[in-house]
Amino acid sequence: MKNKEKQVTAIIAGLILGAFAVGGVSLVAVTHALTVERIAVNERAATLRKVAAIIPSEYMDNDPLQDRIEISAPDLLGGPTSRVYRVRKGGKPLAVVLDPVIPNGYMGPIRLLISILADGTLGGVRVLAHKETPGLGDKIELAKSDWILGFTGKSLKDPPEAQWKVKRDGGVFDQLAGATVTPRSIVRAVRDTLRFVEQQGASLYEQPAMAMPQAAGES
Repeated sequence: MKNKEKQVTAIIAGLILGAFAVGGVSLVAVTHALTVERIAVNERAATLRKVAAIIPSEYMDNDPLQDRIEISAPDLLGGPTSRVYRVRKGGKPLAVVLDPVIPNGYMGPIRLLISILADGTLGGVRVLAHKETPGLGDKIELAKSDWILGFTGKSLKDPPEAQWKVKRDGGVFDQLAGATVTPRSIVRAVRDTLRFVEQQGASLYEQPAMAMPQAAGES
């Protein structure tokens, strides 16, 4: 009799523990799903803001995050794969926005966002992430200085390719006081991105889109 009672007690305890385990796993799963969705929404909004900063929203009528492709051009764009967001107006190509990576910044990789208009000129350049020295290399951030704005309107013809260097190397771009490696790397990366877009030409706009998944509730 006592053995039966012990068995029943053990079964009940097991069921209770199992219920708690299932409940805990379910709670973790729901929390994870909600967190992932919120992160995706936040990332999408942040990316759109950054794209709009170098391609004003009034100049486009498509969603560049849904009109994107992924390419592999590590020699010119740094990373193993890069995203190309296409910007259109009335269905016509307006610009592409790329996210090249500089693997050899002074303190580590530097991630950029670069817009190039259909005529080959730069719409703008922004730094997405870096680990450069505070007070020196971090002046590549727009919040710290306007150095990064010096690329707007430039192309491979203005200045000529041979002058796509910092002034210390015989080019036309300013270096930062106390930090030459960082601006030198960015000038080279922007030039290489321009080269890539020039080489690819219209094909960047013609490839089928690999749209980002939309968040729940979006149409």
